[in-house]
Amino acid sequence: MTREPTSFHQTRFQPPPGSTEILLVRHGASAPLVLGEEFPMLAGQGDPPLAPEGREQAERVGERLATESIDAIYVSSMQRTHETAAPLVARTGLEPIVEPDLREVHLGDWEGGLLRQKAAEMHPTYLAMRDQGRWDVIPNAETAEAFRLRTTAVIDRIAENHRDRLAVVVCHGGVIGALCAHATGGRPFSLGGSDNASISHLIITDEQWILRRFNDSTHLYASLSLRAGT
Repeated sequence: MTREPTSFHQTRFQPPPGSTEILLVRHGASAPLVLGEEFPMLAGQGDPPLAPEGREQAERVGERLATESIDAIYVSSMQRTHETAAPLVARTGLEPIVEPDLREVHLGDWEGGLLRQKAAEMHPTYLAMRDQGRWDVIPNAETAEAFRLRTTAVIDRIAENHRDRLAVVVCHGGVIGALCAHATGGRPFSLGGSDNASISHLIITDEQWILRRFNDSTHLYASLSLRAGT
């Protein structure tokens, strides 16, 4: 005779069968924009290398993820993602797979690092872009919808290739914000601003995307509070 259970404990979430776990890693801090200069360009987009602090952040990401059972590492076409992935690649021996559609949002007339300057100046167009949640407030910039469709399509492809496995995707802050907003149904900019070299965690199933964590930076900073310093 089978005895019916008399107590029911809380259990940790488990990915559904056939799903894919994806760790979204934002690249490390990139080189600063110097007035009068422009970033190196790649296919019409700014392509700066990592700054020294970005290389240190990349090492910490490599240390944090080295013991995970990673099936594949993906990077965008931009050099800052390759440089961020390099310490993890060295530790795992996995060859990074380049997915050009993981590149950052195209900023139109503000490419080459100009967005940083306009943000620091609190330029009216920057404020309108932020308030409206639309990249194309910037002249000739990629629309939020085009950006969402491009980036979600590449994640769907990656998920299909790694069912019941874990993939690491090293990409960009705008990309991570768009993907996490898609998963949660949030506004386009509601999950922007992830820290350099932070980790966000998606579960992709045939029916839905699930956001398990956002902007995990415990490998970088001692405190959870932004007011406590680093």
